Amino acid sequence: MTSRRMTAAGAALVLSCSLAAVPAAAHAGPGPSAQPVHPVSPGDPYASCTAGAGQDGVVYPGAEVEPWIAADPRRPGRVIAVYQQDRWSDGGAKGLAASYSRDGRHFTKTTLPFSKCAPGGLNYERASDAWVDFGPDGVAYASGLDFDASTPRNGVGAATSYDGGRTWRRTTQLIDDTDPSIIDDKNSVTADPRHPGTAYQVWDRIDQVPTGPGAHYTGPSYISITRDHGRTWTPAHPFVDTGAIPNSQTIGNVIVADARRDVLYDFFEWQTYSDVNATEAIDLHFAVVTSKDQGRTWSKPVTIAADTAVPEVDPNAPDDPSKALRGGANLISAAADPQTGELYATFEGADPTGSYDQIYLVHSTDSGRTWSAPARVNQAPKAPAFTPSIVVNARGTVALTYYDLRYLRPGNTTTLPTAMWYVTFPRGGENRPSERRISRVFDWLKAPYAGWGHFLGDYESVAVAGHGFQPAVVETNDTGTATNSTDLFTGIFGTNPASPAPAPASPAPHATTVRHLTAHRTQH
Repeated sequence: MTSRRMTAAGAALVLSCSLAAVPAAAHAGPGPSAQPVHPVSPGDPYASCTAGAGQDGVVYPGAEVEPWIAADPRRPGRVIAVYQQDRWSDGGAKGLAASYSRDGRHFTKTTLPFSKCAPGGLNYERASDAWVDFGPDGVAYASGLDFDASTPRNGVGAATSYDGGRTWRRTTQLIDDTDPSIIDDKNSVTADPRHPGTAYQVWDRIDQVPTGPGAHYTGPSYISITRDHGRTWTPAHPFVDTGAIPNSQTIGNVIVADARRDVLYDFFEWQTYSDVNATEAIDLHFAVVTSKDQGRTWSKPVTIAADTAVPEVDPNAPDDPSKALRGGANLISAAADPQTGELYATFEGADPTGSYDQIYLVHSTDSGRTWSAPARVNQAPKAPAFTPSIVVNARGTVALTYYDLRYLRPGNTTTLPTAMWYVTFPRGGENRPSERRISRVFDWLKAPYAGWGHFLGDYESVAVAGHGFQPAVVETNDTGTATNSTDLFTGIFGTNPASPAPAPASPAPHATTVRHLTAHRTQH
């Protein structure tokens, strides 16, 4: 049953942040500390909140992780970044927060109404998986997972902003599950660029029969649609069925819209495992379905590429669980060229030796019916690379961001030097990309430990901002993991990055046994 409650416009706790503008053209420089992005997430609105505390979970006060960023297509300086605030080790965060801007450089922090910690928030102990998008009329839509640590309650929430992210209204619970065998996960929201007032929320919903001779699970894709600026949403219902194959699910559903032809594409990974406990992967592949009637009906899935990702680990200590990593493996990021309709998708996959992950790119010029072979796009092929995101602007310029470990030296088992990279290429120019480092070189091992690894986010993001781009970057701080272990950064970038910063040669990563990540995720 879907519940709905309103949030008063003045109820949000707002933390003002005055930031010096950083010139978009500033060069990253060769030093490991230089960066052309600036922080946008100071302060902790949930510092005093105790909701969601469990017996075993550890909270990371002040930690911001897993951001999604969007820019208003009418006013590119109007930007909203959303993210988890105060991450828990055993799932989710105290709540979701947002940083909004009128010029892309100066940001103000506020809360999102998806948990008890937020003023006027939904009646859930924790929240996770923040997402945001702008419609063509400047209305913004937010999505969040919400759930309890003390009960099986979980679901997906929606909220709408009519003022560029300063306040959030029409808070709506799209689905509210109370059965412990049902888990909602990996939600996203996409505003229809052609139809003002229309937005699509999608996620996977795992339904388990956990024991007995018929033990199995299924995880279809679910959707809920608003056509009235978030005032009402359609009842949540499945639109990609996984029930015909036992122990199958989708994950990472994201809708990409082709406004030119009024077509929607939902990208996801399809997973099939050997049993209800997801002991062994039988089939992992990325796929897409298509709608030509604004989400009312959908095609059958088309396979894009196999998922060959291997575990995300510290290559100098691959068997040390305390140094395990958690990034974007098993998730896909996709975009459409607004002029030609060409589709692009990027994801993690194993290098040719099967030892570590690289960033691969595929594209389709026939509306997703066929796809090119995966081609490596990260620019340091001997370094593990993680968590890609992709967008395309109106000029056909493609921008990607990802993390890699090219600064890691052989024998270093105490820190994990990590940086985020920004790559662009013009339409048809994927063979001649430009690369730039856009973060400090920071220690990933200082990030919160969440579930099965040190966590910056299962996804990161980059937005189209006019003719340029605006990435969201999570970095760790030198404070360690106890307090304010991570912060969110952003900046405005053009389409021609400066020459890449010089980097030391990477060691060949430690060979690891090729085994797929168990992405049958039960922790948000």
